[in-house]
Amino acid sequence: MVSFYDLKAQRPKGTELEFGELKGKVVLIVNTASKCGFTPQFEELEELHKKYADKGLKVIGFPCNQFAGQDPGDDDAIGSFCQKNYGVSFDIMAKSDVNGANTNEVFKYLKKEKGGLLGTSSIKWNFSKFLIDANGKVVERYSPTTKPASIAPRIEELLAAASPAEGEQKSAL
Repeated sequence: MVSFYDLKAQRPKGTELEFGELKGKVVLIVNTASKCGFTPQFEELEELHKKYADKGLKVIGFPCNQFAGQDPGDDDAIGSFCQKNYGVSFDIMAKSDVNGANTNEVFKYLKKEKGGLLGTSSIKWNFSKFLIDANGKVVERYSPTTKPASIAPRIEELLAAASPAEGEQKSAL
């Protein structure tokens, strides 16, 4: 059976992000678009990244053009837009599909692990979000309307659970 840490994703310049590198981190994965009504969520995603990256959070954006053609640019244009308009410094992967025959392996896995509303698995729109704990378990799926800042308390819980209390050692279990 494939685990979260067996996955990999394409970066814009053709290199890969091996998810095994994410072991021990809390991960927030979002399918993004640069011309969507939810595009301003990049600002809150960047705030989460800045606030929690050094505590173990990894935010990863996956641009997708499957919803009303709202991310038509190439990888360079998308990256430039995100950086220029929202100061995005978290990873933005290569543009890919999140539904259909060409769905990238990350979203195939995420949808299998956490179905959507009424048991559906397909992504309904841009800025659907998946939260993965430090053990690689997909613990939450959030709708596009969920503001990233509202996820902060859950992220804090997962980060606290991932790191031992001061003076304690993590169990080797």
